[in-house]
Order: sequence, then structure tokens, then C-alpha cells
Amino acid sequence: MRTLVGIGGSDDSLRALGQALDRAREAGDEVTVAVVENPDSPLSVEEVESRARDRLVDLGMDAEVVSLEGHAGSRLVDLAESGGFDRIVLGGGETSPLGKINIGSIAEFVLLNANTSVTLIR
Repeated sequence: MRTLVGIGGSDDSLRALGQALDRAREAGDEVTVAVVENPDSPLSVEEVESRARDRLVDLGMDAEVVSLEGHAGSRLVDLAESGGFDRIVLGGGETSPLGKINIGSIAEFVLLNANTSVTLIR
């Protein structure tokens, strides 16, 4: 399976990266990590990219890490479709006190617009 993991530097996205890489290593999936600009993240794109590469080294995995510029959701959807990915993995989503899931704008865009299966890790 070809998996595209989108990360933007939030704690949720970095946690999703870890879980997606652990699963991919066990299943033998091919992974590409796409770093997007997230205005809500305190980390720069370069810092996020560095953390992703460090995690890959720690796990002994070989995966491509790419940086996407422009509208994060659109770029993830475009890459997933043009790259023939089977799945997009994203972090995000918090449960409100009433049990409603609140997701960020990037995740919402991808969930609503991707023709590829999307896994949201919360």
C-alpha cells in the first residue's frame, strides 16, 4: 500500500506520523511524508521536515519527505491523486465535551475533497 502522511507541525500531526510509520513498517507499506505549511504550528516547515527525517532514521525506514507549498489541503489532495497513493493519513481532531469531533481546516478540506481513502488519527 502507498501511504501519504501529511504533517504540519502540530502535536496531532507528529503523533499521526509516528503511528503511520509504525504501521507502515509492520505492514511493509511504502510511505511518503508531505510537510505542509500550518499557520497554527509554532514550528517552521524546515523544523517539521527535520523531525520527520529524524523519526525515519530512528525507525530505520527509507521514505521520501517532500515539502508542499501553497494551500495545504489542495496540495495534499493533488499529490495523493497524481502520485497514485492508496491512502492519506492526517493527524487532528479533538472531541468536544459533548462528543463532537472538531477538526482543523486542513484535515476538513482533505476529508471533503480527496478521492483517496483518508485516515484521521486523533
